Amino acid sequence: MDLGGFLLMRQELVLLAVILLLVILEIFMSNKKALVNMAIAFFTIHTVIGFIPLEDGSLFGGMFHTTQLIHLFKNVLNVGVLIILLQSAEWIKKEIVAQHKSTEFFMLMLSSLLGMYYMISSGDFLMFYLGLELSALPIAALVAFETSKRVSAEAGIKFILSAALASGTSVFGVSLIYATTGSIYFSDVAELLTYSNLSLVGFIFFFSGLAFKISLVPFHFWTADVYEGAPIGVTSYLSVISKGSAVMILMIILFTVMKPFEVVTSSMLYIVSIGTMFIGNLFALRQQNMKRFLAFSSIAQAGFILLGLLSHDQLGISTVVYFVSIYVFTNLAAFGVIQAISTQTGKENMDDYNGLYRTNPKLSLVMMLALFSLAGIPPVAGFFGKFFLFTAAASQGLYFLVFLAVVNVTISLYYYLLVIRAMFLRKSDNPIPYFESKFTMKLGLILAVVGVLFIGVYSPIYDYIYQLSIF
Repeated sequence: MDLGGFLLMRQELVLLAVILLLVILEIFMSNKKALVNMAIAFFTIHTVIGFIPLEDGSLFGGMFHTTQLIHLFKNVLNVGVLIILLQSAEWIKKEIVAQHKSTEFFMLMLSSLLGMYYMISSGDFLMFYLGLELSALPIAALVAFETSKRVSAEAGIKFILSAALASGTSVFGVSLIYATTGSIYFSDVAELLTYSNLSLVGFIFFFSGLAFKISLVPFHFWTADVYEGAPIGVTSYLSVISKGSAVMILMIILFTVMKPFEVVTSSMLYIVSIGTMFIGNLFALRQQNMKRFLAFSSIAQAGFILLGLLSHDQLGISTVVYFVSIYVFTNLAAFGVIQAISTQTGKENMDDYNGLYRTNPKLSLVMMLALFSLAGIPPVAGFFGKFFLFTAAASQGLYFLVFLAVVNVTISLYYYLLVIRAMFLRKSDNPIPYFESKFTMKLGLILAVVGVLFIGVYSPIYDYIYQLSIF
């Protein structure tokens, strides 16, 4: 294999180099706060390199492959992680550097991202499983990163036990699929797979494992507790990066490998989508902690994503990728505000946001923009994302499902407006005082807001995604 072949893994190799460089700097550098800035700078360089065009191709006999669409999605993940690191920098310097664990935070997060790269570029179930485990194990450590807090340790235990069960379930499903086809390569399985009870059970088990990472009902029970107990930066990562990569690989497998099961998968996704939307939205109505609030919001958003997966064509593919890209920026804008306030004041409840506009108007406006996008209010990006999802579902004649989705949009609008009412209309005797965020936090929020506005207003982005090759 020549050097040009290895360059197909350029994103993976550069990210691995960044991780190894951080290990070396951790040994020789004594100024850990400066190391935080250097880590963000190195990852920024990696993100920029990712936008250099890359050809389609495969390696290792088809175990690893990349296309223009996969390359684009990796860039979306890179930008999302960069925003998370920028938003978390102040918290790391304030809380984590004193505990001598700042470099470990970057290493774990970037190692998890590396696993997601391999997962979405996998060409067989072995590479998929290696990527899945490499992405999940560092997250378990990140969730329990604040060892001084009991709630963080509890969240870590809940996550790793749930992740282990989900991983075992997926592997068992893969073993059943292998038993019916005699191969683990996606291309071979797509040709050899036939409809049978054994292969159907295998797919159900495999789907259940991925549904855990996406927080689909009824595999969502871990989500709220883990989101609440984890550090906010890790919660952001779980909400957008982990979920986005799982949606991508599920879409690839549904539209290629599991094509013979299209009728069965459509019925399954139909039912799961309805349950996920309603459970997520109805439980979000009663939440007071902002991280639990956005946890159930993210569950509901996963239900909307399934509308795109029900359209087994180019429209469905481009719609899902477009919506997930919007969701990354939108959710990170909301979590960024929560992290800025929590880092300065330690407050995370909805009632604490009463009168926020009077003391911190800029943060209030960013949160309002993010919530409007999550609710699907024009002209921000979330409106176009949901519109295209509804269009994809309607193109398959799923009008009743679209109607139920519109009902859920109405429900979600109510509880998103609860936060906006608290910030703009309610008064507080002890409001959150005015404070100035650090430069990195401001830059992270600006990037998230620009992404929400740019993707929503600049519609040719959707056209560009639509024109890319399928897989």
